[in-house]
Amino acid sequence: QEKLDLRQQLNEAKQQLLQQAEYCTGMGAAVCTLLWGMSSNEEAVKTMLGGSKAVKFFTITAQTMESFVKSLSEDMKQQDLDSDENQFVLALAGIVTNVAALACGREFLVSSSCELLDTMMHLLGDMKPGLCTKFKVLMLMSLYNVSINLKGLKYISESPGFIPLLWWLLNDPDTEVCLHALRLLQSVILEPEVLAKSASEMRDTLPFQRIIALSRSRNADLQALAKEILEDLKILEYEA
Repeated sequence: QEKLDLRQQLNEAKQQLLQQAEYCTGMGAAVCTLLWGMSSNEEAVKTMLGGSKAVKFFTITAQTMESFVKSLSEDMKQQDLDSDENQFVLALAGIVTNVAALACGREFLVSSSCELLDTMMHLLGDMKPGLCTKFKVLMLMSLYNVSINLKGLKYISESPGFIPLLWWLLNDPDTEVCLHALRLLQSVILEPEVLAKSASEMRDTLPFQRIIALSRSRNADLQALAKEILEDLKILEYEA
């Protein structure tokens, strides 16, 4: 009888933990979705970054994103876009994107939240092509926004595996992922000081045929940007 009582108590404790986790995820999704909307306001972002919890928030954001990706099953084809877990992580990524869209936000992220930038690059390389496309796009938008800051561009471009990461993302079947990967590539190409450090690796590994293929895409924005990139790449003495 004592063992049965203990087993019942254990099952009840497990159920309470599950309910608490579901509650926290639901609350996180709701709060962060609200904050995502508010973060489009510059004054709201300045207030947020001026608070004592800003660094901790972005540290937790990195940890939450990483936990989310680790939880994805290997054979996952479709995501429940309406689930609290998905909404939670998309809202976090959206907040980072909006923060990085402002000069003060870019400076804050590259000065105080490099762990988050590292995590986003790592996760982009971990997720299979075609998976979590909206999440990938938001992270790529964040990195592109950070790259507008020269210090941010140097940090991102000098991260180990950055060039192979771009080539990996350019092979994603989603046009938006390819579009934003090209935007990030263009940031590197158009900054002479940064390009000088990456030129050799780019010249040796650039998936040139893939960019040519993207320049023939049915998506007008992707086609136009790929053509711009091909022109920009002439500085590396490539020829189509």
